[in-house]
Amino acid sequence: MNGLRTARLGLARGGIELRQTFTNWPDLFAYLFFPVIQLVVLFLLRGHRVPGASFSLGSLTLPSAIGMGLAFGGIVGITAQLCSEREDGTLLRAKATPGGMAGYVIGKISYISAGSLVGLVGTLVIGLIAFPGVHLTVGGAATLVWVAALGLLATIPLGIVAGSVLPSPRFMPLVMLPFGGIAAISGIFYPITHLARWLQAVAQVFPVYWLGLGTRAALLPSNLASVEIDGAWRLPLVFLVLALWSLLGLALAPSVLRRMARHESGSRVAARRERAMLRAT
Repeated sequence: MNGLRTARLGLARGGIELRQTFTNWPDLFAYLFFPVIQLVVLFLLRGHRVPGASFSLGSLTLPSAIGMGLAFGGIVGITAQLCSEREDGTLLRAKATPGGMAGYVIGKISYISAGSLVGLVGTLVIGLIAFPGVHLTVGGAATLVWVAALGLLATIPLGIVAGSVLPSPRFMPLVMLPFGGIAAISGIFYPITHLARWLQAVAQVFPVYWLGLGTRAALLPSNLASVEIDGAWRLPLVFLVLALWSLLGLALAPSVLRRMARHESGSRVAARRERAMLRAT
């Protein structure tokens, strides 16, 4: 019964945060800024062709961008939230409430997941209308559902780990820069087969590449698999790698978060606030 109550409170918390984001203009602007810029850039790429094919580079990149958006929300989004709310005392208040930490984590997972899925649906609707060649069949929809669900499950725990380890929001570049580098070599913006073999090998270690590959398999014609590694979508490997990252993250994230929460105290929060005020002045 306590577990159900905690889950309900966590889901309610996530719903409140989502509603606040979509009803607060500054938050909404920040939420939509990068997706809109991304769509504009992809629209401008519609006239460019995939090397060796007649398919639009913008249409090829759109599904990859959807996959990257899921990874960005799961890793960078929740890292930034944890860092910020650790510094302003929100996490400490959750810790002081019975079942508060579990509810906090459930709330963050539901908020990030819902926000990512809203972005996915919005981008998908625009993509189906404005980008020739992007299509959604029944089989593609089923693939997109499990890729998105497994992708969020693979990336959100990584964001929780990173947010628990970083001491303050000032250290966010330590997450943003590696994420940008991984995205750059993961076939998101250009076919990965045009990169050096060793870069292809590095990209395949991380979930960003597999999320992009899975969304491309769901939304692009089957003949476009020819520009992928081995000339195939490799969906069984997509499932396997994302599942392994999910298991790794779910095994690691709770212990790292609990360890971080044990060291939180009112004096630590007050000290961080004082340092923030000194930097501001």
